[in-house]
Amino acid sequence: MKNIKVAITGGIGSGKSTFANYLALKGYIVINADDISKDILTFDESIINKVSKEFGSESYKNGKLNKKFIAAQVFSNPAKLNKLNSILHPRVLHKIDTLIEKKYKNDKFVFIEAALIYEADIEKKFDYVVLVTAEFNIRLRRSVVSGKFNEEDFINRDNNQIPQEEKEKRADFIFSNNESKKKLVKKADLLLLTLNSG
Repeated sequence: MKNIKVAITGGIGSGKSTFANYLALKGYIVINADDISKDILTFDESIINKVSKEFGSESYKNGKLNKKFIAAQVFSNPAKLNKLNSILHPRVLHKIDTLIEKKYKNDKFVFIEAALIYEADIEKKFDYVVLVTAEFNIRLRRSVVSGKFNEEDFINRDNNQIPQEEKEKRADFIFSNNESKKKLVKKADLLLLTLNSG
């Protein structure tokens, strides 16, 4: 049986993780590309060596990724961000493919939550791309209130992503999340209904 692969993406603070987590609670397989990236950056020796060589010995401290150091380098320098992505993305995609092939091959739907679907130019790897959107000020407020980023960090990271308007032109499904979690969950149910009726 061929899986139907559905990517879930969106800008920082859009609510894509809330959307994906709800699908997981409903019993669907959800693979989180960000978690896989962190795992690879922590345990994959060849990737650790490449990152250390490219960004310097400060990239890792006591065997752990120095997130602050890496973030300071890549989110103020698009060329360095591209370099990091070119090191990481092929390994992440390979891991996702392996997981689907070995662990989830009998599941009809596999959802993949990933922030950089369009930035990595991998949309063709999926049968559908779901985009969760929200207005800039709402996304900024959510990110700052959650303690995930301060305003400057949010803006730096957001500036390194393809504009939401551009993503909207390319997505198969678009769900706006300017309101409550309850309303977003109803939109996730609508997606499931649409996919299951196909």
